[in-house]
Amino acid sequence: MKVQKIGFLSLLTITVLSVAPAYASNGYFSHGFGTANKGMAGAGVAVPTDTMATAINPALMAHMGNRMDMGVALFSPVRGFTADTPSSLLAPFIPPGTYEKDDDFFLIPHFGWNKMLDSTSSLGVSIGGNGGMNTKYDIPVFGNFAPPGMTTTPTGIDLSQMFIGITYANRITPEHTLGIAPILAGQRFKATGLQPFMGVSSHPESVTNNNYSYSYGGGLKLGWYWTPNDLLAVGASYQSRLYMTPFEKYKGLFADEGDFDIPPVIQVGFAIKPTPAWTVAFDVQKLMFGDIKSVANSNDVPMAPGALGPENGLGFGWKDMTVYKLGLQWQASDEWTLRTGYSVANQVIPSRQALFNILAPATVTQHITFGASWTVDTHNSVNMAFGHAFDKRVYGVNPNTPFQTGSLAMYQNEFEISWSHRF
Repeated sequence: MKVQKIGFLSLLTITVLSVAPAYASNGYFSHGFGTANKGMAGAGVAVPTDTMATAINPALMAHMGNRMDMGVALFSPVRGFTADTPSSLLAPFIPPGTYEKDDDFFLIPHFGWNKMLDSTSSLGVSIGGNGGMNTKYDIPVFGNFAPPGMTTTPTGIDLSQMFIGITYANRITPEHTLGIAPILAGQRFKATGLQPFMGVSSHPESVTNNNYSYSYGGGLKLGWYWTPNDLLAVGASYQSRLYMTPFEKYKGLFADEGDFDIPPVIQVGFAIKPTPAWTVAFDVQKLMFGDIKSVANSNDVPMAPGALGPENGLGFGWKDMTVYKLGLQWQASDEWTLRTGYSVANQVIPSRQALFNILAPATVTQHITFGASWTVDTHNSVNMAFGHAFDKRVYGVNPNTPFQTGSLAMYQNEFEISWSHRF
């Protein structure tokens, strides 16, 4: 029996990593984890909902009971860019026009399990996609940066990330619960159509068209949950930087020799129950992209030999992201629970960083979500969530295309369904 469980988890881990690209809701992080949490736009660091809680607040797992959750999301991102007609042809430029990818659909599975060790402590596991980015343009986007015919198509990148969190949580007092979760992570990346940048790389053979490169590593997540009374709950969690092995096949593209660690995350919030049927949750989440050089280093400087690959090489110019999340949950009846939520964040892509972000147009800053759970019987329920990320356009220039302006844009839709089993 144990062998069967290990085999199932291994298979699901491989599946998540294989099918979870294009996840670019808040930067390249999901707007929420678990179907119920997504129905509230990711607000829920102080709201126990399901066994994906490891990704939100490990302390919540001690309040889940014995249960299992598994589900899948259908994710549809529409992303692209517009390049305006250059005022001069004396410098490199992007082919003028509007280019958009709107025909991609991705399936992203998740799985969670929790076992109460006694009345106050639990052991659990959560597996899911942590984020990612996918773009593919059927033109040589950077073809004018090199001699004719050098640049292949398509031009784009494919980044997938997944995690496994193993959680121990303990209600140390009737009011306070602590949780700890070692996080194991895996990611894969490939890039195509970037041949013009080989000449400015410290490792020109490791810039583009090298198929997938894989990276592994991990870190630690800590959580705290406080319930001083029946009306108020407070939660907080901290995820350390996840230290990852470098993308060896792309050490000439990413700054710091292919390093692509997963940034630290802090989330704090509270939940109020004005009546037993209603829960109002509010969270603030900080995604520290600025700690990762390959993501945060600027690209708004003229390219020169050695500009890509070294520690201070060019990056995507992303800033830290602060996300504000508001969620509502209503226990409408014994069978039905309804949810909705809204989140808003700052823009991570400054206007002068537009050039490289054609590959990663993570421009969205607002989400609206809806969700529901149907309790089938004592042991089983079905959960659904829908989320929409509003269209957001970032206008920009870059010194490497000095006579051209343009913009990046993205919007998203996602539908997720899951099954919960209590045992």
